[in-house]
Amino acid sequence: MAEHPYAALAADWFRANARDLPWRRPGIGAWPILVSEVMLQQTPVVRVLPAWEAWLARWPTPAALAADSPAEAIRMWNRLGYPRRALRLRECAVAIVDRHGGVVPDDLFELLALPGVSTYTARAVAAFAYRQRHPVVDTNVRRVVARAVAGEPDAGPATRPADLVATERLLPSDPEEAVVASAALMEIGALVCTARAPRCADCPLVACCAWHGSGRTAPPGPTRRPQRYAGTDRQVRGLLLAALRGAEGPLPRQRLDLVWADATQRRRALAGLVDDGLVEIREDLCALAGDHRD
Repeated sequence: MAEHPYAALAADWFRANARDLPWRRPGIGAWPILVSEVMLQQTPVVRVLPAWEAWLARWPTPAALAADSPAEAIRMWNRLGYPRRALRLRECAVAIVDRHGGVVPDDLFELLALPGVSTYTARAVAAFAYRQRHPVVDTNVRRVVARAVAGEPDAGPATRPADLVATERLLPSDPEEAVVASAALMEIGALVCTARAPRCADCPLVACCAWHGSGRTAPPGPTRRPQRYAGTDRQVRGLLLAALRGAEGPLPRQRLDLVWADATQRRRALAGLVDDGLVEIREDLCALAGDHRD
């Protein structure tokens, strides 16, 4: 069966236009790629770059991170957002040491079995670190495939098995070419075929894009808006964690009372941090999880 033209067009564009990101450089290794994929979830590249560099300077291997405390992982995560990712990444490092001798596995099913490793992350590591042919499907890829192939303006809120199938059909049979195509589709979605302001004139797929050919019909229903942050429990959680990260040891709960005036919201945010395993309460003291400094 003839291969689809999308992959070749995307790959040619990618080779000329891809961003020079450190986790894409030859020989970077599976652990740095795994760290980058976890950090990039719901976080822009510009914020991830310094955090990724600092993280790997401190913990260049899974064994180095596994030997450190959960509290240090949370502290090092700083204000990158969604701090549970720091705990999951450390749990993943511990599992890699315990199950795989400190080496990130190259088998997809072994990757999927690691704590905190999603369907997307496992396939991304298998593809980008080990050059295997797997559909690597994030929000950007789903949007590009939905528009270019299916003629739909939007791919829906979550990845479905059908998205993996549709993307795999576009990949060349050669694994290395498939890896380049996967990275290219992702980059096109991030830089060109964006959700709100697609630059169709600059897109390498425009000539064969079903959505563009149909006249770029608008998605049904209201456009999704970014979630509000100011005044939310997420903001309060971040402020509480920032206070605990900056402390020399556990803090009395009265000190945390100064972080946010609304006592009900503050207690709710603190309880959520405890439930997520990020914070521990000992008697009337609060500390980052696993931080036993006095």
